[in-house]
Amino acid sequence: MPDRTLFVTASTLIAISVVMIYSLSEYTVVLFDYAPMHFALRQMAFGLFSILLMWAIAQLDPDVWLGRLGFLLFLGGLVLMMGMPFMPSSLVTEVGGAKRWIRFAGVSLAPVELFKIGFVYFLAWSFSRKIRHHSELGIRGEFRQFIPYAAFFILVMVLIAVMQKDLGQVMVLAMSLLFMLMLAGSSFRFFLVLMALAVGAFVVFIFTAQHRVARIISWWSLAQDSILSLMPEFIASHLRVQSHDEPYQISHSLNAIHNGGIIGTGLGSGTFKLGFLSEVHTDFILAGIAEEFGFIGVVVVTGLFAWMLKRIFTIANRIGNARYSLFCVGVGLLLAFAFLLNAFGISGITPIKGISVPFLSYGGSAMIASAVGVGMVLMISKKAQY
Repeated sequence: MPDRTLFVTASTLIAISVVMIYSLSEYTVVLFDYAPMHFALRQMAFGLFSILLMWAIAQLDPDVWLGRLGFLLFLGGLVLMMGMPFMPSSLVTEVGGAKRWIRFAGVSLAPVELFKIGFVYFLAWSFSRKIRHHSELGIRGEFRQFIPYAAFFILVMVLIAVMQKDLGQVMVLAMSLLFMLMLAGSSFRFFLVLMALAVGAFVVFIFTAQHRVARIISWWSLAQDSILSLMPEFIASHLRVQSHDEPYQISHSLNAIHNGGIIGTGLGSGTFKLGFLSEVHTDFILAGIAEEFGFIGVVVVTGLFAWMLKRIFTIANRIGNARYSLFCVGVGLLLAFAFLLNAFGISGITPIKGISVPFLSYGGSAMIASAVGVGMVLMISKKAQY
């Protein structure tokens, strides 16, 4: 029997999403003259489909279907991402010079969302077969066995960070890869070396793109006072940005969170969704929840998300099969890092990455991909030893 607690928790987050999308899309509906229930009905359709898909996948035999689904998502997502730059504009949606969505039958699909699930399956499959414990190899041996993965990840970085201009997704995949590698048997020292190299690579990616540099400066202008106050003045004076416009989105996000207080303004009574905070029903949905349901609402949503992750990691811990266990961990890491990067971004702790909140943000691709990932974990949970 699939883990019912995990299924109910994920479904509850989807239900919360539908309610919040109805409330938070109010201004966008009026601005673009959509039907009043336009976004809510679409999200409800995505949500119902995701719940049914998640439960249907859960009924399958993992010994037969896990590998088939995993490689289908991995190879299919990779092929679609490689082919997107060459597809006609009638099939691909381009935003800011980046082609991220494929349009089909009135629905937009982001291949990277499905590829992420396939990617962690590929890592679980490969690591469980080829990664040996670090005590058998030494640091040089660890580097040698990691070279093929590094080469492939560079290709992934080019496809996502360069071609699609989406560094946030690469960060989620990179962190998932590093933690899965350590759990597969790599040494902590090798993990730290790779972490340092990854940070260096992201710095290079940031400073080779003007829009990323502008985003960092915009974030720093808001965060600098609290950080520089902890440093000696002779250092702080060299790091301080003397004059820069206050980051528009972060500023309104923080104001929305502050306006919500402890108990919030009430469902439908938020004000910052009325043209002040754009994309509040997508990337900034946590700020919208914070305003309308306050600190209590954020705690409830975060608690549900944490409980879902706990169930996923519990299943991973109770599976004897290394491939199954690593895959469950990988899915949990994808969801956890996406949630954290979004939460840190909307609260000004880190620059905004454009990462949606799994199961909560508006959009079909991310929700369906998350449902597929959790459905595959549910499929595995039938073999867990409780």
